This record gives sequence, C-alpha cells and structure tokens, in this order.
Amino acid sequence: MTLATGSKLGPYEIVAPIGAGGMGEVYRAQDTRLGRTVAIKVLNKEHMQRFEREARAIAALNHPHICTLHDIGPDYLVMEYVEGAAIKGPMAVEEAVRLAIQIAGALEEAHRSGILHRDLKPGNIMVTSNGVAKLLDFGLAKLATGTDSDTASTMDGTVMGTPAYMSPEQAQGNAVDARSDIFSFGAVLYEIISGSRAFGGTSTVQVLSAVLRDEPKPLQTMPQLERIVMRSLAKQPGQRFQTMAEVKTALAQVSAKPAEPQPSIAVLPFADMSPGKDNEWFSDGLAEEMINALAQIPELKVIARTSAFAFKGKQEDITKIAEALRVSTILEGSVRKAGNRIRITAQLINAGDGSHIWSERYDREMTDIFAIQDEISRAIAEKMRVQISGDRPIVKRYTENLEAYTLYLKGHYHLGRMAPDSLAKGKECFEQALAADPNYALGWAGLADFYHRLGALGFMPSRGLNAQARQAVLKALEIDGALAEAHGIMAVLHADGFNWNAAEREFHRALELDPNSTAVMAYYGIHYLLPMRRFYEAFSIARKLLELDPLSAPRQYALGLRYAAKGQYDLAINQYRNALELDPHFGLAHLMLAIALIMAGRCDEGVQASEAGVQLTGRVHVPLALLSFAYARANRIREAREVLEELRKLSEKSYVPSYAFAITYLGLEEIDTAFDWFEKAMDETPGMIFLNLEPPFFSDTLRSHPRYHALLRKMNLEP
Repeated sequence: MTLATGSKLGPYEIVAPIGAGGMGEVYRAQDTRLGRTVAIKVLNKEHMQRFEREARAIAALNHPHICTLHDIGPDYLVMEYVEGAAIKGPMAVEEAVRLAIQIAGALEEAHRSGILHRDLKPGNIMVTSNGVAKLLDFGLAKLATGTDSDTASTMDGTVMGTPAYMSPEQAQGNAVDARSDIFSFGAVLYEIISGSRAFGGTSTVQVLSAVLRDEPKPLQTMPQLERIVMRSLAKQPGQRFQTMAEVKTALAQVSAKPAEPQPSIAVLPFADMSPGKDNEWFSDGLAEEMINALAQIPELKVIARTSAFAFKGKQEDITKIAEALRVSTILEGSVRKAGNRIRITAQLINAGDGSHIWSERYDREMTDIFAIQDEISRAIAEKMRVQISGDRPIVKRYTENLEAYTLYLKGHYHLGRMAPDSLAKGKECFEQALAADPNYALGWAGLADFYHRLGALGFMPSRGLNAQARQAVLKALEIDGALAEAHGIMAVLHADGFNWNAAEREFHRALELDPNSTAVMAYYGIHYLLPMRRFYEAFSIARKLLELDPLSAPRQYALGLRYAAKGQYDLAINQYRNALELDPHFGLAHLMLAIALIMAGRCDEGVQASEAGVQLTGRVHVPLALLSFAYARANRIREAREVLEELRKLSEKSYVPSYAFAITYLGLEEIDTAFDWFEKAMDETPGMIFLNLEPPFFSDTLRSHPRYHALLRKMNLEP
C-alpha cells in the first residue's frame, strides 16, 4: 500500500488501507467536506484513462444494492464505504436465494443503463450486518454499447478479471454482453450454495480450461434452483438466461418448502390370459399403450416400460415392486383375446399396504380398445386426484383400422428385440399395417424407426437406410404434423447428417409435443447434447430417464457413456457396473466397461471385461473391434492383430462398419490408417462417427492431430 494514514487525495483524507488488487489499491478515507466515510480506489495509471468514461456512467447508477460511486479524481474513484463482509458459502437455500435476488436486481439495473460489470465474484459482493447485499467494484466495467474488444486480455496478454468466474467468451477475449455477467452470477450463486467453486484448478490455466470445457459437479440442492444455476452457467451465451430480469423472475419462483410427493404409478405388463397364450405381443403392447396414455397427464409420474416390465413373469410382492420403482401405486391387469372379443381386467393397488384402490373388468369388442384405454386412464386420474386438461380423450386414435393397430403393436414388439430377424419381423408388420391403413402416421414412424435402427446397430450402411427412413418420417409428418415420435426420428436423422440446428429444432418440437417421451429424451441426450458438449443438460436428461426408468440397464449404461465422454472414467466404471447388476448379460456394457477400465490404467481388468462382452454379444463387428482395442492397449499386440484379421475375414462374408476398423487401428496406434477408416465411415455410417471421436478412444495427443480437427469440421462440430 503506497498511501500513508493522514495523506490526502483532494478533499479526501486516508484513514486506513483496505486492500490491493490488480487494478489498484483501496483505502478507507474521510470526506473532509461532508464528514462521511468513503472508500477510495486508487487506480494504476495504465487503467485510469481506459475506465474513466465507464466510471462516469456508473456514478449515475442509483440502486440500493449497488455501492454508490460518489466521485472520480485524476487517478482515483470515490465510493460508498460498506461495513460488512464478502459474501461466502455455503449458506441456507433461503438466504442464498434472498441475497441472489438482490444481486440480480443490482445487475439488472446496471445492464439497463448499458453497464457490464465483467468482474463479478464473491469478493466484490459485500453483505452488511443488516443482511443487505451490495455490489462493489465496477473497476472492469464497460459500456455495453462500446466497440472495443478488450474484454479479456491486455496488450501483453494478461488475463483481466478473475478466471474462476469469467464467462467462456470473456476468457477467450471475445466480445461480451449482459449474458457474460449472467455466467459470472451463476458461478457466484453456485459457490454460495455449495461452498465450493464451480470451476476448480490449481493454476490459472487449469481454471480457465475448466471454464471453457468442463461442467460443474451437480449441486446438492433443490432441482429448481440447480436448474437456474446450471442454465446461467451454460457455455454458449444463447443457452443461458438472456437477461438478469429473467434470472430474478426465476429466483423469485424458487420455494424452499418441500414439495408435496408427486403422484406416481407403475404399469406392470398385463398377463396374457388368451386360450393359446399366443398374444403376448398384444398384452405387452396394451400395457405399454397405457404407460404412454398415463404419461400424458402432467401431474403424474409414470415409470417407463423397461423398469415396469422388469417384473414380468416374477411373483414379486406388490409392495416390494413399488419400493424398487419408488412409486405410490401399481396398475396391473390381464388380457384375454378371442377373435373380435376382448376381456381386460385392471386394478389399481396402493403400494403402501397392498390394498385395492380401484378395479374394473371390461368385456368388449376389439373395436372398443381405445375407449377402454381412455376409461382406465380417467379412472386412475380420478382415484389419484390428478387433473386432466379438457374433455378430449387421453388416448389419441391414430387409426380407426383395428387390423392396422394390432399389426403396429406387433411390429413395435419385434422392433424392441433389436436382433436382425426380429427387426425384419417388425418391418413386415409395419408394412402390413400400412397396407391396411396407408394414412396411419404411427405405422410410417415405426417404419422410419426400423430403417434407422438397422443402420445404427451396424447391420447395414446407414446412409442409404437413413434416406428411406427420411421418406417414411416425412410421410408420417404429412399425415400428422403433431406426432412427437416422428419429430424425434427426424431430429436423429438430421443429427446423423450433422445438421445440428435442424436437429435441435426437431428435438425441441418433439419434446414440446410429448415432454415425457423417454425415447425422444434418450435420443436428444446421445445424438445432440453430447456432440454439442452440453454436458450438464445431457446429465440432467440421463438422471430424469433414470428416475422414470430406475431398473433399466440401458439407462444406467447411457449415464456411463456421459461420464466417459467427459473423461470421468471412475464414475463411468461404477455406472457400467450398475447396469451389469441389473442385466449381467448386457454385452455392450461389458465392452464399454472394458474401455473405461483401460483408460483408467486397469488394463488386465479391461481385457477380462472385453472378453466377457464378446462372449455375450457374439464375435461380430463392433464387439470384435472393441476387443482388439482392449488387447492393443494392454500391449497384447499379437492377440489384437489376430482379432483384426478375424474382422477382415468377417468383412468378406458380411457387412462390417468402417468405424469398427478405425477403432482397431486406433488401438494399434496406426493413426493415419485409423483416420482413413474414419473418413470411409463418414460416407457410410456418418451418424456414429462423433461417438468415436470423443474419449475414451481419443487421447489428448490424438485430439491435437490435424486430421482429427478436419473430421470435426466435416461434422460441423468445429468452425
């Protein structure tokens, strides 16, 4: 500190030093004219001219939560003296929200006046003894209308501001606007809630790298508040709140009171009571239709098919099933189909004590199937006291042709089994359904789903298949433009073609039409959010899917993929093992567990897991490629090359995706050859390429390779 006690700056007498920083020194002083205590910031000479214009503008701000700027001198700023302490976490949610609303209001006023703060951090927010937040130190502030681009670096390249709270655009020296302050606000709010910084590191470089690339750890707080913080911390400005007014409004709606438990239900698979026991596809399909219908009731939490069907054929106690699925009620029933007659029994059971809340039997003609589903849905809503909007039917009739409907159920049943022969049966059923009713939008969507899955699973090159899928989905949308399933498939097709803007638009439309579609949510996470590196949203969707489908091994596996994509291999390993606890025969989970183990340096365990995966999936294209990769990384080169040769011979007899060869050559560290195969894959199965351009297959060294970035540019993932 360069000024001694008693020295003067104009009419201000220095009383005591407060502190020093990169911009200058701060002192407590006395205004000898007015007899009031002030804070004086003496600016370094190189900073004074730069900020004089902004200082004059800030002096005009008048807000109860902004430290008032009283005066400016030739090389100093005179500010309101605030008695208090810098804001610090962790603190109670109610207090954090109360203070956050005050800070948001202060920033809103500054932004309204065209002032950006650019250095928002806990040290620049004081809390008085009366619990009032005061925003300090506009030393880095600038007019939002300014044309200069000095937002992050000086002439000598020194970073300005505080790295842990900078927005990505500020850290990169790009132009900033109010949304940059919103990012910094999110980082401060994260810290006062959790007590930890959103972006850590032991050096400036590490911290800035985290700001640019990493997502903060999930907050252990109310979901509503966590969403506000994480939206504020979105890497792309367009994905954040756009104004502080929006932030303040969202915070005002946060309630710290525990929410009432959401009504919840699981629909168990209906028992097939038909004489020949040959209508499993119909009883399963009817239960799934009930799941879809009930999911349209906004107030009702409905467990997804995979978890509900995990108890099929098991004589489990209802209360234990409800406990495993974390629901308050269970719907179970049976179906007896004979000719055109159908008997459906349904009963709603209280999970707490196993008592019956409601039961009904329906003896009808098959033509009444939609009405029966609607009646059951309304009865459940009434008994569970949840609201249904309007008088329109809950169950939408996509066709009046009963034959087409039953064929669609059968096709959907076969499509879910994923094997080539069952996929072919699904296609045949969809085609028969469309022959019975050419205007059946769901039938066209099912056919589009078939073509896409056939390519995505590596059974055929997807480029040609996706063209057929596109024709089918366009037909579905021509018939019914409000069909969420069709918009979801169209979004995936756009993503496969690396048209990310169109993919996002279609995903948003699909989720707007059906916010509870687990299929669309899953596709959105894998096919859009991960390649866009929007990890927080991808994790949020994965956790929501797990909440709706807690016993689904694929959902547990999908969360593991997200951890692996971030390079968090220990978390990925745990998640893959969670999936395998639910389904020990899940071959792909074994294989991806192997890769995560290898990337974590546990090569012997990785090889064992990859061998188990291939044993379960069979010695086919991608599993063999992953096995070869595992052998190579474990330095078992001879075995890796033997598997590669096996893959070559397999390709002489059947289709092997080019990206399978790319993975094997990556393992062998024949990098140029691997890139050759990736480029071939771009022409045959483009949509799968981005999954292989992320960890765990690419090390940091490989990601610096020019051909890696060339591929990213082809996929529109880099400018």
